[in-house]
Amino acid sequence: MISERPAEAEDRAVPGHWEGDLILGLGSSAIGTLVERTTRFTMLLHLPRMEGHGAGLSIKNGPALAGHGAEAVRDAITRTITTLPAELRRSLTWDQGAEMAQHARLRVEAGVEIYFCDPQSPWQRGTNENTNELLRQYFPKGTDLSAHSADTLAAVAATLNGRPRKTLGWRTPAEALDQCLEQIDKQRVATTD
Repeated sequence: MISERPAEAEDRAVPGHWEGDLILGLGSSAIGTLVERTTRFTMLLHLPRMEGHGAGLSIKNGPALAGHGAEAVRDAITRTITTLPAELRRSLTWDQGAEMAQHARLRVEAGVEIYFCDPQSPWQRGTNENTNELLRQYFPKGTDLSAHSADTLAAVAATLNGRPRKTLGWRTPAEALDQCLEQIDKQRVATTD
């Protein structure tokens, strides 16, 4: 639970603590969002519908063909977050949605600790909720989010990450993340000397 998350995540003192969620669209479409708490850096998860979605009757307890079932979300998070060094994969806080049913496997595969918000408490992932509101400028409610390609999601994330933020001293999230990566590189070089 979120009450067990390290204090360094709460006060944003140490980078590498993420918040995640899904934004949902028409026809059970979805885009996953990951936002780093210290830098506000955003990564978007492409969750296309799976083969067979909408073809015939759905099977009770069958695979989640909408593209945002537990397996698809786990794979998308792992594929995305493992592009970062381990020092920037400390924790991920999510709500208690069914899409995180494979959280134990995600923890092992992605090397990130998983924490869950209290029920009906989205404010416990405030950075992510604010980012999701910004994303609705690009992905309005009531639209089919599956129409957006992975390249489109990357372009939107780059736009958000290139937007200066008052809370970052008017640096961009991309600049803040680059600074973290430089510090990690310096620490690695210092330990090998």
